[in-house]
Amino acid sequence: MANETIDRRRVRDLRAREDARFLAERPRSAALHRAARATMPAGVPMNWMVSLFDHPPVFVAEGKGAYFTDVDGHRYLDMNLADTSMPLGYGLECIAEAVAAQMRRGSQFLLPDETGIAVAEELARRFGLPQWQFTLAASSANTEAIRIARAATGREAILMFDGKYHGMLDDTAFELVDGKLRPEGAGLPGDAARRVRIVQFNDLDAAEAALAKGDVACVITEPALTNIGAILPQPGFHEGLRALTRRHGSLLILDEAHTNVCAYGGLTRAWDLDPDFLVLGKAIGGGVAMGAYGMTEDMARLLEQGHGGERRLGAAFGPVAVGGTLFANALSLAAARVALEQLLTEEAHGRAATLGARLADGIEAAARRHGLPWSGYRLFCRSGYCFAPAPPRNALEARAAFDLELTNLLRVYFANRGVWEAIYSAGAAVSFAATQDDVDFYLGVLDQALGELTA
Repeated sequence: MANETIDRRRVRDLRAREDARFLAERPRSAALHRAARATMPAGVPMNWMVSLFDHPPVFVAEGKGAYFTDVDGHRYLDMNLADTSMPLGYGLECIAEAVAAQMRRGSQFLLPDETGIAVAEELARRFGLPQWQFTLAASSANTEAIRIARAATGREAILMFDGKYHGMLDDTAFELVDGKLRPEGAGLPGDAARRVRIVQFNDLDAAEAALAKGDVACVITEPALTNIGAILPQPGFHEGLRALTRRHGSLLILDEAHTNVCAYGGLTRAWDLDPDFLVLGKAIGGGVAMGAYGMTEDMARLLEQGHGGERRLGAAFGPVAVGGTLFANALSLAAARVALEQLLTEEAHGRAATLGARLADGIEAAARRHGLPWSGYRLFCRSGYCFAPAPPRNALEARAAFDLELTNLLRVYFANRGVWEAIYSAGAAVSFAATQDDVDFYLGVLDQALGELTA
């Protein structure tokens, strides 16, 4: 094991010390959390806010740039970016002005406006898919892309890769445990497993065996897996996967909800990938709820069939079961236009990637300095550490290297020193609003933590 030389008693002692400090320095957050339990399960408005880390939640007062401040006055460098939903930074004036102006004009009409054309044209130019639709999140965009793929192929099964996350959909919220499919939580229908196939990332032979059954409507994957640390594709993997889907009559969905911030045009453009659908979310709304998916002309034609025909009361509005009342609302589109045109520029992507490389270099240097056989992975602005000598090639290797006890210690250690570290399933990411000094600040805290661990 990569961490077998670390004194576990030392880890537990440090954790007890850091937990005590965390609680003592955040009385206002603790009081609000107690009060919130009267009206919200676990004292939070959405369960992830308490389940994604081991220490109690902090209640936020405000955010500006690469930092946010809690109600007790502690300021944090955000290296989680609200799980990559806020990579552009907090309190952006251009987004605030666009949203305020649109709210005065009207935020939602259930009718198109000109802004939607501008956003779709920019996405088509930037990401390469010619036709676009809008939702409120990448999860709902994945839902719709999967439904169109099923309608196009007449098949129901979907193929995913172990370690993925594509939203809490009935068909995507399954995990592979000891070679068997298992729902990721209570409330999910067990019979959905018959429509699900999961194999290891980077394993083209396993992917072909699953596709050869002839019942897979689509393969859905991130270009690089980002919900289990980070797992990068091996050379030739994506080219081989695209060839396999075409050979077996399946469609390919690339979920770039996380990875679109890595490069201008996402990894789809950076790596010259060729999907049938491309899903976006999080960052493109500049902090406003937003999801989108692009598709080929052939897939778009499916959505156009049947319009203007007979309407049945209570039936779906179109040939494929897609849509939502607040999808493609004017407010989200106004924010997305500003984010795309003013913030998610080639220059900004390049600067964030440069800082990400500095982060990865610093992580690897710190590990060497303290005699730890850890590695840093490099995914443009999203660079983190892995508790193993080499980054994992699949979910099995990622889980083997994962150290929950150490992760929980480091997260509270960082929080007590003004850094909001990434959630356990992710890795540190550099905000577009961050500076070189911010990256060095993070690395300084990491160096201090590793020095105490190995003392």
